[in-house]
Amino acid sequence: MSTNITAKTGGNGTGTHGDGAANGGGNGKGGGKGNGNGKRPGNGNGTATDRKPGGGRRKLSYPVVLLIVAGGLVALSLLRIVTGSDQVTSSGQYSSALAAAVPIGLAGLGGLWSERAGIINIGLEGMMMLGAFAAGWLGWQYGPWAAALAGIVGGALGGLIHAIATVTFGVDHIVSGVAVNILALGVVQFLAKLWFGAEGSAAAAAGGNDKQSPPMEDMPTFTVPGLADGLQAVEKQHWFLVSDAAGILGALVSNVSWLTVLAAALFVGSFYALWRSPFGLRLRSCGESPVAAETLGVNVLKYKYAAVTASGALAGLGGAFLAIGVHIYQDQQTGGRGYIGLATMIFGNWRPGGVAMGAGLFGFMDALQLRAGGPTVHALLLLVAVLLAGLALWKLRKGGMVQAVISGVTAVALLMWYLMTDTVPLEFVEMSPYITTLLVLSLAAQRLRPPKAIGKSYRRGQGT
Repeated sequence: MSTNITAKTGGNGTGTHGDGAANGGGNGKGGGKGNGNGKRPGNGNGTATDRKPGGGRRKLSYPVVLLIVAGGLVALSLLRIVTGSDQVTSSGQYSSALAAAVPIGLAGLGGLWSERAGIINIGLEGMMMLGAFAAGWLGWQYGPWAAALAGIVGGALGGLIHAIATVTFGVDHIVSGVAVNILALGVVQFLAKLWFGAEGSAAAAAGGNDKQSPPMEDMPTFTVPGLADGLQAVEKQHWFLVSDAAGILGALVSNVSWLTVLAAALFVGSFYALWRSPFGLRLRSCGESPVAAETLGVNVLKYKYAAVTASGALAGLGGAFLAIGVHIYQDQQTGGRGYIGLATMIFGNWRPGGVAMGAGLFGFMDALQLRAGGPTVHALLLLVAVLLAGLALWKLRKGGMVQAVISGVTAVALLMWYLMTDTVPLEFVEMSPYITTLLVLSLAAQRLRPPKAIGKSYRRGQGT
């Protein structure tokens, strides 16, 4: 089957079966090799990922990404030395951050699947609730792996409800997502009373009540022998850069849950499924131009159903991760992580790698609440002040006077706050993940490129 996708951004170029065409055309790279008459690569959905010098941002190459990572590590090392806050690069902090990042990242990845097919999924929070509850219900009886599977099924049911409402009945995507969140909250609270808190029930006898499930067994973890101990020894030396790198790497090889490994595999698998396969090309075409996709033989409704159901399954697994991590399901356990996952998807520009980076950032800030993060957040004020000062200078050079002034004033205010205090209140630490969400989205807004047909209802045969 041949799939032609054409973009109109200033030139002509056409691709076939996975070829993205970019105006100015050429060598579009989707699921196969592209062709055209220019020198700009496409990204498989008809949009240019590279632009002429001076005409906009370029696609980041792997050396540039590695350079950014190295620069970030140096900045954190300097911050640790200047502020004396060892928690900034400690293995304990990053172990907690990794555990906090996984449910956020899975929710964001679920949102990516849905929105790449053109369906806005505000209901990620509710799907996480369903997954967490299902994990608690089955986990205390059959163990953590059964809990993970139950979470996937529970979230997928929430995704299926959202798909029926939006794809079949054409309900507004935002309205349907909010309805899923409200419905999920009511369902899990009702069932918790019925199944966990009923007098004389086996669940109540095992420690369950109206607000939580009975405890379940631990999820197995793994530690790399030798390497974990060696990195821990290097971390304790507090050497510049070397000990900091050892602390961060140590979190990746010591007491890591197998669910974390599964989540990492799902990110890699999602990238190859959506950007390196004919299935992914067709699914993304449903989010870019469903009319064109259907004229080329793609069953648009089937792909939308598959995407939204997969979205719910991933979010449900994220909810299950929360329940498995603390061994019980608890009422209000998701704590808004579905919404933060939605923010990571937007910050990541609807790409798996960007979602993973966003989840890592938000997970780091979320973990501060668990590790007496007042001094660490206080140290980060200095780092944010320096970054905003650099942003102000860059905006001033580009002619963005208003943005430069706002960034500069904020940088000065944060610097004064850092110099005049020794820590920050616990209430501010608890707010830090949400403040970070707003700050990151405001800075990333100018480079975002959502799917073109996102949020639009589609009926079979609409283009005929």
